[in-house]
Amino acid sequence: MHARFVRSAAVAVAVTGTLTWASAASAQPSEPTPSASAALAETLAPDAGSVEITMKDTAGDVLPGAAFLLLDSAGQDAGRGKTDAQGKLAFPDLAPGVYRLKETASGSPLHEVVADQDVIVTPGATTRLTITDPFKAAKVLLQAKDDKTGKPLPGATVNIGTGESTLLTLTTGAKGTASGDLLVSSRKTQFWVKEIKAPAGYDLYKPSKTFTAGPGAPVTVTVTNVKGTTGSSPDPTEKPTDHPTASGSASPSPTSSAGTDADTSPAADASGEATSKAPVGSLAHTGADASPWLAGGAGLLVVGGIGLVVAARIRRSGANTSPGEG
Repeated sequence: MHARFVRSAAVAVAVTGTLTWASAASAQPSEPTPSASAALAETLAPDAGSVEITMKDTAGDVLPGAAFLLLDSAGQDAGRGKTDAQGKLAFPDLAPGVYRLKETASGSPLHEVVADQDVIVTPGATTRLTITDPFKAAKVLLQAKDDKTGKPLPGATVNIGTGESTLLTLTTGAKGTASGDLLVSSRKTQFWVKEIKAPAGYDLYKPSKTFTAGPGAPVTVTVTNVKGTTGSSPDPTEKPTDHPTASGSASPSPTSSAGTDADTSPAADASGEATSKAPVGSLAHTGADASPWLAGGAGLLVVGGIGLVVAARIRRSGANTSPGEG
C-alpha cells in the first residue's frame, strides 16, 4: 500500500509539471559514498605506533633535560623534545617504519651523548628504549720523579685501574710526564696505580697508591723512584777492596824452588777479570807437580848423611891407632 501511494504521488507531480522528488527520495534509506567510507575506516584503524625513551647514566641515576631529535626514513623531522624530571620522553602517533634517533645534548656537564641509533616503530605498539649516557672521562697527568732531588724521570711505565681491571697504561716521556683519558663510572671513582717498569737506574715504585677522580676533572698522579741498589752498574771511580785468593794457599817455603818461579801478581785475562795466584807447590807456567823434586832432594840429604857418618868413623879409627903400629 505504501509503495503504490508513492508512485501515484509521483505521477500527480509529473502531470502538474512540477519536478519535485523530495517526498519519494526521503522514503529511501541513505548510504554513504565510497570515499567517505574509506576515510572513516582509515581513521579508526589502530596502525600508529610510538617511541618512549628513559634516560639514565652509568651510575643508574635518571637524566632530565636530555634533548633528542627523531628523523623518519626520508630524513625529515618526525619529532623532538627533552626528557622530563623522571628522565622520560615520548614520541606518539608515528607511522610504522624505521626512524633515526639522535641525542643532541645530554643536559649535564658531566655526561657525554650517545651515538645515533635506528628505531623501528610497529603498528599499534610502543617501542621503549633505555638510553645510558656515559660520564665524561677524567684527565690524568702522570709524573715520575727522583725521590731525593725531584728530578723528572723518563721511562716510568704505570698501570691505572679499578677493582681487578686495568683501564690505562702510561709511560713518561723526556720531561718525566704522560697524560691520558681515564674512564669513570660515577661522580667519584677510586683508582689504583702500579708501576710496572722503573726508569733506567732506579728501583720500582712498590708502595700501594690510590686516588679519586671525577667526570671531566683533571687529576695528577705522582710516583717517586729510588736510585737503584740492585742490578745497577758499579761506579767506575770506585776501587776494589778485595783481591781473589786461591783456596788453601800458604806462604811459599824458602826451600821450595817452585816458589821462586811462581807469578804472584794477578794476571788479567781477555775479559779483563783478574786471575787467581798460582797455588804453592806447582811450577809456574808449566803446571808440573813439585813432588818429584822434593823426593829427590830428600834422597840426596839421606845419602849425604850416611857419607858423613862413615867419614866420622874412619877418622875415629885413625886417631885410636898408635904411631908405631904399621
